[in-house]
Amino acid sequence: MERKQKISYVIPCYRSEHTIGDVVADISQTMGARPEYDYEIILVNDGSPDGTGTAITKLAHRDSHVLAIQLMRNFGQASAIMAGYHYVSGDIVVNLDDDGQTDPKQVFTLLDALTDDMDVIYARYDSKKHSWFRNFGTRVNDRMADHLIGKPQELIFTSYFCARRQVIDEVIKYDKPYPYIDGLIMRVTRRVGDAPIHHKEREEGESGYTFGKLLSLWMDGFTAFSVKPLRVATIFGFIVAAIGFIYGIVTVVQQLTSPSEVSGWASLISAVVFLGGMNMVLIGLVGEYIGRIYISQNNAPQFIVRETIGGQEDHG
Repeated sequence: MERKQKISYVIPCYRSEHTIGDVVADISQTMGARPEYDYEIILVNDGSPDGTGTAITKLAHRDSHVLAIQLMRNFGQASAIMAGYHYVSGDIVVNLDDDGQTDPKQVFTLLDALTDDMDVIYARYDSKKHSWFRNFGTRVNDRMADHLIGKPQELIFTSYFCARRQVIDEVIKYDKPYPYIDGLIMRVTRRVGDAPIHHKEREEGESGYTFGKLLSLWMDGFTAFSVKPLRVATIFGFIVAAIGFIYGIVTVVQQLTSPSEVSGWASLISAVVFLGGMNMVLIGLVGEYIGRIYISQNNAPQFIVRETIGGQEDHG
């Protein structure tokens, strides 16, 4: 009997006790209509403070396709996804959210686009139903990825995508803290495309996408796979130094040709405050790189699994 192709769904869960059941039900219904595929659903509780852990445990006991992973504490969405990747056993891995906005019923639009010349397919939304704040953060992250990791400009990173198992096996070789999954994927392959997907309204509650998480995402993108920010800082320093040198020569010449009383205190103070602020920002950027190197050298864990519940026997 020919082996069925297996799809592994990986879903990071946080404050989703009331929505994750519907997401799992949609996956089961969708896969039930395509019996030529086998599947598994890996739910990772990222230290959620509500009843999410209990909810995914019940799902795992109820459905043999579901594996529930309980992390020791909150490690962040990317780390939770990486934890799930370590347990996949399928041929293709599908990444989606726990709030129902990334519609599992459209998964075969992604899978059908994963042709022989493609390794990863991202969802391309017709109209995103996120808040303006999250959309803004996504756009900034997208532009940053264009310049720092060489992402094709026509491609937009989203949390809903499918990837070949070979890609995921390479991604999980990164065992340091602060994983940036899109960057890891782009480091593995450039055979990346997209497919049109309708983005649903959020079923319940509000997004946990806070300013702190937005800043963390940006810093992961800035520091994970490129030193270009440091090069920009160096170039900026040379430009400012050159401007200051030229301005100093102009000031000396003016004083020699047209002596006058000292003036311009307001502009001087403004320049000092601006340059002082920029120095602090650039020093902070360098400190962020050094701090992450220090934490990585101290073997800070990417994630810690408390327990796993359920799942099929062939999980690694």
